Amino acid sequence: MQLKQFTRWILLSILLILVTTVQAQQNKPTAIDKQATAILPKVIEWRRYLHQHPELSNREYQTAQYIADHLKKLGLEVQTGIAKTGIVAILRGGQPGPVVALRADMDALPVKERVDVPFKSTVRAEYMGDTVSVMHACGHDSHVAMLMGAAEILASMKKEVPGTVKFFFQPAEEGPPGTEEGGALLMVKEGCMDNPKVDAVFGMHIESDIEVGNFEYKSGAFMASSDWFTINIKGKQSHGSQPWKGIDPIVVGSEIVNALQTIVSRQSELTKAPVVITVGKFHSGVRPNIIPEEAVLQGTIRTLDSKMQKETFDRIRKMATAIAEAMGAKAEVTFENKTLVTYNDPTLVKMMVPMLERTAGKENVREREWVTGSEDFSYYGEKAPSFFVYFGGMPKGADKSKAPPHHTPDFYIDDSRLDVGVKAFCNWVFDYAKAVGSKK
Repeated sequence: MQLKQFTRWILLSILLILVTTVQAQQNKPTAIDKQATAILPKVIEWRRYLHQHPELSNREYQTAQYIADHLKKLGLEVQTGIAKTGIVAILRGGQPGPVVALRADMDALPVKERVDVPFKSTVRAEYMGDTVSVMHACGHDSHVAMLMGAAEILASMKKEVPGTVKFFFQPAEEGPPGTEEGGALLMVKEGCMDNPKVDAVFGMHIESDIEVGNFEYKSGAFMASSDWFTINIKGKQSHGSQPWKGIDPIVVGSEIVNALQTIVSRQSELTKAPVVITVGKFHSGVRPNIIPEEAVLQGTIRTLDSKMQKETFDRIRKMATAIAEAMGAKAEVTFENKTLVTYNDPTLVKMMVPMLERTAGKENVREREWVTGSEDFSYYGEKAPSFFVYFGGMPKGADKSKAPPHHTPDFYIDDSRLDVGVKAFCNWVFDYAKAVGSKK
């Protein structure tokens, strides 16, 4: 009896030692963890330099030079001038494996910064004929700095890196000015996903209302497509004192603005996917006492389903022309596609979520609902399976409801945990290769 108890005690002791050893190995910082922690001060320095020196879409000349100089020092194959100011850098690893692309966007916005930080932007630049203030009001400076950090770590581990890594530093995510081409669509058009052909592409966007160091994602349709519409209304000019002698395009336009919201509230199956229609511009007239001949409405449409996108286009055209005709005017409706739905490949998501949980802690990774904002990252997903996530930049313990929105003068990011984003970029390379198996 005593021998049996002693044997059981020995077995339990061995089991406890094995469990403790496994846990210790799981909690042990990896080489990537250690390097990301060590490189964090540099990543913050890069981010703050870029924040203080922002450049607008398709005008990221100094930003691109700053990035390219860093990548060349790492010994990467660096291609510049892609999609005007973009960069594609290639790292050929020492182990067999797939081709993985990692993307960061570089451009800033025509916004005047109000945040009182030592690295506050005071830059002014020309935009569409006007001189404007420029600010990184969407966090692209953070994206660039994190990917620069990931490039440095992966280059230092070249012999262990599986396959090939392509680093995309993309201009004009916010949209090129005027009629210029730009952004991810032009990057793809100029071959960034080819030679060598990309097997999977990953990206992230820092968010001002997600706690620092956390990740949020959604499998399938994640971010909305963005389409712009223009409605040109032709009325009949008259003196403001005699409206009966004219056809007022402002009144017609006002009716159209109100009616468009019924497409969302009364005609769209919102349990299937959300739809947003916003009129952001209404221009007409030159004097208070003249009923003008024309009015122009412009706005944006956000959808997360291709069928609903087409239905929304048809309904806007039908509604605008019918209202105008009923009031004696004419309306012409045109549409312009800006971005596609950002779609996260479900198989890729299932493969990679465990990596995010390991990188940030399982409790700091959450699945979320649809996002009606848009991202031109969607164009890369047309060429290869893609996974795009949100990464937190809100100070720990802050009130989410009071976090300053993106694209505003008060936009603020806590950059103290950018190392978590650096780790994720690096781990995507290794974990994807491990998940799909080695191949050249």
